[in-house]
Amino acid sequence: LPYEYTAFDFCQAEGKKRPSENLGQVLFGERIEPSPYREEKNIRWASRWDYILESMPHTHIQWFSIMNSLVIVLFLSGMVAMIMLRTLHKDIARYNQMDSTEDAQEEFGWKLVHGDIFRPPRKGMLLSVFLGSGTQILIMTFVTLFFACLGFLSPANRGALMTCAVVLWVLLGTPAGYVAARFYKSFGGEKWKTNVLLTSFLCPGIVFADFFIMNLILWGEGSSAAIPFGTLVAILALWFCISVPLTFIGAYFGFKKNAIEHPVRTNQIPRQIPEQSFYTKPLPGIIMGGILPFGCIFIQLFFILNSIWSHQMYYMFGFLFLVFIILVITCSEATILLCYFHLCAEDYHWQWRSFLTSGFTAVYFLIYAIHYFFSKLQITGTASTILYFGYTMIMVLIFFLFTGTIGFFACFWFVTKIYSVVKVD
Repeated sequence: LPYEYTAFDFCQAEGKKRPSENLGQVLFGERIEPSPYREEKNIRWASRWDYILESMPHTHIQWFSIMNSLVIVLFLSGMVAMIMLRTLHKDIARYNQMDSTEDAQEEFGWKLVHGDIFRPPRKGMLLSVFLGSGTQILIMTFVTLFFACLGFLSPANRGALMTCAVVLWVLLGTPAGYVAARFYKSFGGEKWKTNVLLTSFLCPGIVFADFFIMNLILWGEGSSAAIPFGTLVAILALWFCISVPLTFIGAYFGFKKNAIEHPVRTNQIPRQIPEQSFYTKPLPGIIMGGILPFGCIFIQLFFILNSIWSHQMYYMFGFLFLVFIILVITCSEATILLCYFHLCAEDYHWQWRSFLTSGFTAVYFLIYAIHYFFSKLQITGTASTILYFGYTMIMVLIFFLFTGTIGFFACFWFVTKIYSVVKVD
């Protein structure tokens, strides 16, 4: 009998209500003790996997570690938010009290750069494309984890999570095109056709090219994990026939709307940036900015890598969704804090720095994945090593766009907010 054919199925075919002790005699002609099949009516459908959760070794220790990490991150985030609110409140109150000309000439701190704060960044085309793709990934991740928390994506149904993510990514082409077009227009860009094409093909093309090369290696090794050619054609059809047109529709509405209005005017002549100290230079701030967000995900990252490479079932979607929310908050607050320090040092190049500060978390992700490869896995073949790092680079790129977009949006809101409440002569 096939393994799906249980004692209940056999008893229904025989007109019986439940497996009897003579089931073994009916099946095999000899007496075999039947398995105790019974229906547990007191177990809810959403809790059907709890017995696996309870049987996993060291589960309580893992939960304690996760909760400890979350509490620490929440505490640090609260401290950052409190410091920022108190400091900014004093600055805004002091600036708004400067009514005389002499006081206005003695401006200092972040108000000095009000005429350059919204100056378009270099490589604005690339930044807007990254923001569009990052918005697409951000919404896709939120909706996928939300459905997983509700129990719609069962751990037993292999591929359900990835299928849901791919379908959502295809359908979310409109927000990607809209965000990319809005910010590119606010940056003063005019090559809207290039912007839409890059939003549709740059980041998805890199991911698909990497994925296709990995699949060629699997085909060459004769692995059963290789994706059939028909499935690849179907993915390309979804990309070109659904995602790309939706991206064009979003970009059309984005370019049709007026450019984003800034609270202060931009001067024609750029202000000279004074000599920066070591801690306010771009690279040290970017490197430090990714430490705190990575600290709130590395425990979950270990479980996720185990589920991918060590064939362990991942079941903690509730914790993962909570870590997702904490990651968004932490990326936002850490980036805002560093952005404030740079503005006080009269450095107004905040657009790329805010994206790279939180996006640098992906570099720590890559370092941890390398550590995991050498310390936890016993992979010796060349093909297997290429596959591991190939798929890891896809995850790193997606995570880079995801976290970088969070940091940019947080800083954009912060800069717009503080310069809209300050009197500018």
